[in-house]
Order: sequence, then structure tokens, then C-alpha cells
Amino acid sequence: MEQYIEQLNEQQRAAVLYTDGPELVIAGAGSGKTRVLTYKIVHLLYQGYEPWRILALTFTNKAAREMRERIEQLVGTDTAQKLWMGTFHSIFARILRLNATRIGYKSSFTIYDTSDSKSLVKSIVKDMDLDDKVYKPSALLNAISSAKNMLISPERYAELKDVREADRQARRPQTYAIYRAYRDRCFAANAMDFDDLLYYTNLLLRDNPDLLHHYQEYFRYVLVDEYQDTNFAQHVIVSQLCSESHKLCVVGDDAQSIYSFRGANIRNILNLKNSYPELKIFKLEQNYRSTQNIINAANSLIEKNVEQIRKQVFSKNSVGKRIDVVQSYSDFEEGYLVANRISQVKMRTHDSYEEFAILYRTNAQSRVLEESLRKRNIPYRIYGGLSFYQRKEVKDAVAYFRMALNPDDDEALKRIINYPSRGIGETTLNKLMRSAMTRNISIWQAINTLHEENPGLNSGTLKKLDAFASLINEFVELNRKEASADTVAETIINRSQLMAVLMSDRTPESISKRENLSELLNGAKQFVSQRTEEGVTEVSLSDFMAEISLATDQDSDTAGEERITLMTVHAAKGLEFNNVFIVGVEEDLLPSALSQSSAAEIEEERRLLYVALTRARNYCMMSYASSRYRNGMTAICQPSRFLRDISPEYLNLSSGANLGSTPAPSFASYRSSYHSPSSPAQSRTAKYSQPSQPTPAAAPLQQNEVSGAAIHNVTELSEGMRIEHPRFGLGVITVVDTSQPDARIHVDFDNTGKRVLLLKFARFAIK
Repeated sequence: MEQYIEQLNEQQRAAVLYTDGPELVIAGAGSGKTRVLTYKIVHLLYQGYEPWRILALTFTNKAAREMRERIEQLVGTDTAQKLWMGTFHSIFARILRLNATRIGYKSSFTIYDTSDSKSLVKSIVKDMDLDDKVYKPSALLNAISSAKNMLISPERYAELKDVREADRQARRPQTYAIYRAYRDRCFAANAMDFDDLLYYTNLLLRDNPDLLHHYQEYFRYVLVDEYQDTNFAQHVIVSQLCSESHKLCVVGDDAQSIYSFRGANIRNILNLKNSYPELKIFKLEQNYRSTQNIINAANSLIEKNVEQIRKQVFSKNSVGKRIDVVQSYSDFEEGYLVANRISQVKMRTHDSYEEFAILYRTNAQSRVLEESLRKRNIPYRIYGGLSFYQRKEVKDAVAYFRMALNPDDDEALKRIINYPSRGIGETTLNKLMRSAMTRNISIWQAINTLHEENPGLNSGTLKKLDAFASLINEFVELNRKEASADTVAETIINRSQLMAVLMSDRTPESISKRENLSELLNGAKQFVSQRTEEGVTEVSLSDFMAEISLATDQDSDTAGEERITLMTVHAAKGLEFNNVFIVGVEEDLLPSALSQSSAAEIEEERRLLYVALTRARNYCMMSYASSRYRNGMTAICQPSRFLRDISPEYLNLSSGANLGSTPAPSFASYRSSYHSPSSPAQSRTAKYSQPSQPTPAAAPLQQNEVSGAAIHNVTELSEGMRIEHPRFGLGVITVVDTSQPDARIHVDFDNTGKRVLLLKFARFAIK
């Protein structure tokens, strides 16, 4: 037997050696999936398959590159280079260029990126004289993309009554016409977008039986990576190519199917046997990454899912520590606890910061965590995104705040003068800038003297600039009159329409942006609340801006510095770290409030936590807060139902942690909530239905929700007394200060450090 076969375990070897028909390799987390795919291809080459007749499809260029490099080491560069190996889009683009004329395209067609597509949609909306505040490019492109991934043409789209009704309710009844115009304009420009590469490949194979037969004969073996992430179009194309030979090997893990929002359909892997009755299933169940305890905990979690291909992942690594489950009083304390624990684990293990990751459900959660890490001088990076205060929507809001404090701030003005859109274009701005430079004044001063010195602007533009100036003056005046930073910030975000412009758009990107703006307001409210308790009577917007300017100044870490990683769980898939911290494991966060309308959604959220757990090699901690700032108020939070799904023997609960209990749905209710669409149209209809509004279980929290919390008289207090604060947690009074008109206490909190609290504002319980 060849040497490469000897490097495989029994399960891996069986999957590699089988070549008699279609096979599904269920590869549990950390089970050596890439190795199996690589060695499978090498084995096929040794079996006499010509390299150009092997088609290997991946989702990322990185995965394709890594596989090719491994294969090169085993069979040489010349052979490896002849493989048809790459992403779905790159391979299908290659096929389309070879056969473009069959679908009316030229082989030199352009591939539009997202910005190109947005620009085209914008021009279509303008040409159709539609309201661009309703017909937003991102929402329209999301609808068009979903249709293409379901292989629905513009004509078919127009026939789907439920889809058209959903568009009507979203106040976008002309979406079907925009889709048709977009298709026609792309065709006229000899251009395709990324989704077209799938859509037209299917069209090409469907409408040209001779060509389909050619590729069925040409590709003697097809291999697909991460099959649980395939959408309907990808599944159909693969099925077409393998319908004759059935020489198919797909690798994936249904337990890690977490991308339904991108169109991924778990049914493709769950129901594969329906397409190939002779399908042979191989399970890779040995995990080489994590400790036995982490794997056992993950298994006990995922076994609660009804819809799955059952497997029993195991590890022969050390038993390892139980997973720490930590309760905090608030999201504020949670950040401090995580930062403290990172320092402790690093001190114990001497691991590099690169081996630490903090995972969360939504990007908005990063703000509090970033704050805690900065205060402990722990370097960090935001993976796959920007640090909180570097995100566009946050910078836009901060630019408005800056204008309220200093309207002569040219850079802030340039950023927001036409955002949200108010018809003040680049030409106008350039004229204003030239006028300001000539007169050696700020752009703001130039705007306010337009009626004395007009740099060639028409009356319509002058009216728009007057309206903008009035808005900014309103903010300036509000800041002068109103001491409270949170009130000023909230008014600015509302009056500027920054939040409103995102409200009609239900794309994941817009939802994330709204969450970030809400979190910015949360930050302002928390800042005011904390300063008030500390005895500061007036907390202005300038105070808040001084605080966050420190955050933005420190966001540019030195290149090459070891840093811990902050990321969403979705972004973490495929990665691994020695130490993983999963925060916000609460109802309405994980599972998300937006993903609780069906058993299928709950099961995907459970898979999300499974993915998070299995990123950890040695140490894992999950945390939840008893209260969290949401939508401008403090709310009571409940620990996630998923924590109760994990067998307690694998968990180490912190003192006072109470996971609660909720009745589990019956097996029958799970079953009844699943519906397998009998046709693409039915599935597509579901895709286009409007998401239900979140119904947070979190209730408004009054400060006295901590048992016994109240405002206390100085006579009740003494040094050494322990208290419990709703935000800062448990602590000890170190000083009772009566030397000033307003008495205050100094408290050394267990997890959040030393604080000074003004007694007339501070609510807490005496322990």
C-alpha cells in the first residue's frame, strides 16, 4: 500500500479508498477533512485518473490553494497544476468563457464586483424614477442574488405571487422590473456578476444537452468541499455533472451548517441520499484539535438537534479542563471578567496572544469588550471587520457629534454634508471648498455666507445648503443647552436620519449597522450613568467625545504585534485557537432574536454555538450577563437555552450561575415546523418573505432589580462592608467620604476595579 495511505486513520482511509460510486464524507470538527480530500485526489491519480478529468470545488481560494500545495508535495507540480481545482465561481467562470457564445455572451465578458452592481442598480432606480430611499441598492441586490441562487429568472420572479406580495409590503413592488432591467443591462454590457456565474452555468448545461454530456464525460470524478454550505444553484449544477457517472465525493459537516443567510441549504447534504440512493456515507469522528471535555460538551449540545446526520465525535487528546461558564452582573462586568481571565490564562500557559479569541454573535458586542481590553493594555484585532469606532456608520454618527461641538471641522463636514443623501453633490462641495480656501475660512463659514458670496450655486442648491445649515445649527444649539451627552447623541442620530435610512433595509449588513448605531447610543448612556454615579453633575457630549477619541487613537496597533482576535462566530468557522472565550451566550443573542421563528432557525443557532465550542483546542469559557444595555435601556437577560443543552458534567459553573429552565419543545413540534419545499419556487417564496420583527425576551431593568438595591444613607455604611451593584458587581467599601456636601463612597469591586460612587445617585444592595 502506498505510503500516503498509511498516514490516515481507519475512517479516513476507508473514505479515501472508496471509488465505486457516490460518497458523502461527514467530517466532524477537527477530523482532518482537508487531508482526506487531498489524499482522495492523490489516490485517484495513482488509480490512473488523468488530472484534468478531476474536478475539485471549494468555497475559498485559500482552501483550493492549500489543497493544491499539499497535492504538489505528493505528486509534483506538473501533475497538480493540471487539476480542475478552484472555487465554484472560478471554475464556472472558466466553463462559461469557453462556451459563452451558447448563451449569447462574448468570451471576454466582464465580471462585476459588488460596487459595480450597486452602481448599475442605482442608475436603474434613477432611470425608472423610483425613490432611492425606498429602493436601496443593497436590498435590491440581496433580492436579486437570492433569486439567482434559486435559479429564478426575472420572468419567473414576476409570476411568484407570494414574492411579489412580500416586495409590495416592503414598499418595493417594482423589484421584479428592476431585476429584469438589471439582467438586460448586464447582458448588453457583456457583463456578469458573481451570482450570474452560477445562474448561467446552470442555464448553459440545462439548455445544451450536448455540452452537458461533454462535461459529464470529461469530468470523471467530482469532489466538493464544505457541501453543507452549498446553495440550490450549486447543488443543481453538481447534480447535473454527476447524473450519469455518479462519481462524486462530497465532504462536509451538517453540524457546521451556519450560513443560511447567504443562501446555504442544509437540505443539500441531509437529503443527498435522495439524489443518489446508492450513496455511501463515511464518518470522520476522531477530532485531533480539542480536548476530550470540549468535544464531549459539543456533542451533548448538538445531539439536541433533530435534523442531522448522527455521529459521535471523539478525541484521544487529554481530558482537559471543564468549560467555564461565567455569569456577570452586566455586559460591562462581562468585558472585565473576560479581560481578567485572558490575563490569568496567559500567565498560566504562556500562550501567545495569537492563541486567544473572543467570539460573539453580533459585531455590536465588540464595543464593551474593546473598552475592557484597552484598559488592561491587552492588544487586539477585529477579524474580518473594523474596530467599533472605525465602522462607517459609527464614524458617520461621530462626525455629526463633532459638528455639534465644532461646526468648523472641515473633515467632519465633508463626511456628512450629503449623508444621508440630501442632493448636495461633489460639484457643490468642490465649489464650497474652493471658496473657503480662497477666503481662508472654514467650509462651514462659507456655507453661512453664501448669500453674501455665492460661488456659482443655483437657488435649488442654496435651499439644500440652508436646510443642512439649519440642521447643524440645531445640533450646535442643543449641545449648548443640553448637558446630557446621551440625550444630545440620541437626538442627533434621530434628526440626522442616520438610523432611519437603515430601517427599510432588511439585509444582514443593514441590521448590523443599526445594531452598531444603537450600541454607540448605549455607550453614551452608560458613560453618562457611570459619571453621574461618580458625582459628575453635568456630562456633556464633549466629555463623551473625549472618552471615545482615546479609543479611536489606540485602534491603530503596531503592525506585527501579537494580538488576541475578536470576531463573530460566523467568521471563526475554519479557524482554531488554544483559548476561546464565547461571550453573550444569552437568549436573544445566541439564539438571536431574529432567528427564533422556527425549529430550523433554532437548530442553526445551536449549530453556531457548536462551531464556537469546537474552535478551542485547550481552554474554553462561555459567559452571559444578567443585564445588558439594549436599545438605550438596561434589560434583564436570561442565559441561553443552549447552556442547558450541554451536560453539566462538562461544565464548571461560576458561583451564583443559574442556568434556569424552560420547557423543551416536543419532538413532534420540531418535526411539524420543518417543511421541505417541493419546488424551487416554494423555497424561493420562503426566502423572500419578510423577516419577523424580533421579540426580545429581555425586559426593562430597573436599577433595584438587584435584590435590595436602593439609595442608602451614609449612616448605613461603613468601611469593609460588602455591596452588590447592578453594573459593577460585588465589591468592598474602602472609604466613606463625608468631607464634601454630597457624601460618596470608594468601592473596590471584585472584577471591575475601584470606583467612587455618589450616594444620592448610586443604587446598590448591602450584603
